[in-house]
Amino acid sequence: MKLIISGATGFVATELIRQSLSERSITSVVALARRPITVPDNLGTEADTSKLKSVVLEDFAKYPDDVKKQLEGADACIWTLAITPGKSTGIPWDEVYRVCHEYTMAGLEAIFEARGSGTKSTPFRFLYMSGMAAERDQTKTPTFMPKYCLMRGETENQVLAFASSHAGEIEATVAKPGLITQPGSILHWLRATMLWFMVSVPSVSVVDISAAMLDQAVNGFEKDPLQNQDLIRIGQRVLGEKNS
Repeated sequence: MKLIISGATGFVATELIRQSLSERSITSVVALARRPITVPDNLGTEADTSKLKSVVLEDFAKYPDDVKKQLEGADACIWTLAITPGKSTGIPWDEVYRVCHEYTMAGLEAIFEARGSGTKSTPFRFLYMSGMAAERDQTKTPTFMPKYCLMRGETENQVLAFASSHAGEIEATVAKPGLITQPGSILHWLRATMLWFMVSVPSVSVVDISAAMLDQAVNGFEKDPLQNQDLIRIGQRVLGEKNS
């Protein structure tokens, strides 16, 4: 299986790469980012670093032929590239919209095109990592960062609509985690605890969500969307099976 991971220098993407290098069913890992990526630390004993291919894309709105060539024949993509809610407040809205929405749709279309129509017996799987506060119903006004949450929800809608318009060739789902934490980090634990008590925001560890998204990309999508509790459940099941 050939897997593309976008935004490959990010927090979640780094863990996805680390775990995917030990996943036997994944034979090729294409790490798509603006700069070259290196092999993550703390690899498992079964990790195969030869599977990793770093592909540099300077502009996520444009996919040159040499980049498309390296994306050919992909079986799945986990799209993690975005600007988080916290960081978005210090960035011009046009840039936030471009990264979160326009880059996602441009990437989906380019990767699907590069895969080649009818070249695989199974549909291409696209897993879009969004957030639990993203609102698909554009008639609503979210209480938390409404402009941002509606925009992320509309991106979810368009990803799913694109898949629906190519039925049989592509499948899509959305992961909607709460706060993503790093196991062993006291700072992350404190932040997660505070958010839970103040506004009931759940959390999921980066290890669990990565295991869950990889499982779904490899074995097929269980449902849409994948809520925070689904990601914990699937991730812990997968990790438990590997450790048993």
